[in-house]
Amino acid sequence: MNDEKKIIVDEDWKSRIEAERQEEALQASEKEKQPAAQAAQFPPASFEMLLTTLATEAMVALGQLPHPATQKAEQNLGQARYVIDMLEVISEKTKGNLSPSEEAMQIELLHQLRMGFVAAEAAPSPPAGNDATKPDTATQ
Repeated sequence: MNDEKKIIVDEDWKSRIEAERQEEALQASEKEKQPAAQAAQFPPASFEMLLTTLATEAMVALGQLPHPATQKAEQNLGQARYVIDMLEVISEKTKGNLSPSEEAMQIELLHQLRMGFVAAEAAPSPPAGNDATKPDTATQ
């Protein structure tokens, strides 16, 4: 009897492993491209973009721009006051650390938003359930 063990060498394993490595490398490069494509959808992060984002939120709350979800101009003066206060905090914390253009933008945005808030707060709001186009039936 022959007690010799046969060793079977699969020479194809090297090519299969190489093919798997190439596939993994291809998948990895595709994953790297996806965040780059997603990042291309956004403008570069900057101080000006931060101010613009907060100012836009305040303008929506003041009813100067339509709300993105409802496409209707709705006022929320509490939210507007909060966002303006946040911009004021940023102004205080960045004092002396801004470029002249950043500082000018910040001052102008705060001024415009404060004036918009004062105007919105001073504007008479229609009483609930009262339609100004209906005739006054109490005096007839």
